[in-house]
Amino acid sequence: MTILVTGGAGFIGSSLLRQLAPYNERLVCVDKFSYASKKDNVPEDVELYKVDLADEDAVRYLFEQETITDIFHLAAESHVDNSIKDCKPFIQANVIGTVNLLQCALEHEVDRFMHISTDEVFGSISEGSFNEQSRYEPRNPYSASKAASDHFVNAYNNTYGLPTIITNCSNNYGPRQHYEKMIPKIISYARDGEPIPVYGDGQQIRDWIYVEDHCDALIELWKHGTVGDRYNIGGECEMRNIDLVNYILHLMNKTEHPVEYVNDRPGHDLRYSTSNKKIMTEIDWTPKTDIASGLLKTILYYENH
Repeated sequence: MTILVTGGAGFIGSSLLRQLAPYNERLVCVDKFSYASKKDNVPEDVELYKVDLADEDAVRYLFEQETITDIFHLAAESHVDNSIKDCKPFIQANVIGTVNLLQCALEHEVDRFMHISTDEVFGSISEGSFNEQSRYEPRNPYSASKAASDHFVNAYNNTYGLPTIITNCSNNYGPRQHYEKMIPKIISYARDGEPIPVYGDGQQIRDWIYVEDHCDALIELWKHGTVGDRYNIGGECEMRNIDLVNYILHLMNKTEHPVEYVNDRPGHDLRYSTSNKKIMTEIDWTPKTDIASGLLKTILYYENH
């Protein structure tokens, strides 16, 4: 068995590679090494390729070099602010790159195509939680590009019989996440004595999941999930942004640290909430890491990096 992890030098992908290592299968990492990826993130004994998935010839060359049996597709442009400034790289990476990978996976008859997506494709929800039947209502260019990629994955399953599983996960946090993301930014600004920027009034609500819990869910779905189906993965930890800021400052013993409210992001979703009912019922999975433990491990990492 040869397992391909796209985006394996990034935050979630590198964590997944470490958690796949005990299975003693051949692991192949593909990454284009943009600003959010680091070779140092990739564990030893992983075959590493620098590939831009939007380059069809490069993807085909990869499949000529490796007999890939299983794919975890995580490679994506993912920062909403960047997508608002320029959406074209998001179309190239998240849509064109996914289609190129799907086509090669189909032609080479892979056993499983795990497509890792986001709960942001559902838009904002005022009450209740997103489930697998929730309507897609992306509200920014990033989530629109991810929604398009989800639809192509579903189409390749329905039209060609490619054995796919789609996952839509809530907000991840943990070590090795890029500093542009919310939790690393809070920690680094507090560490360096800079005011912490908070969008709008800070009342936006997000559901947070520790990255290792997310990867554990992906592996369990790879082993036990239903082909052709989709699963939501949530952290069961909803917090207002301003409450998260204050909690991190409390854990860092910096409760008097200044916070700076800044102009809100255009099209900023107010609340995300992701139901785990299906994944709990079908494969008996729940997140294991509480927010305090996960944040303490994350803070320790960024205080030393």
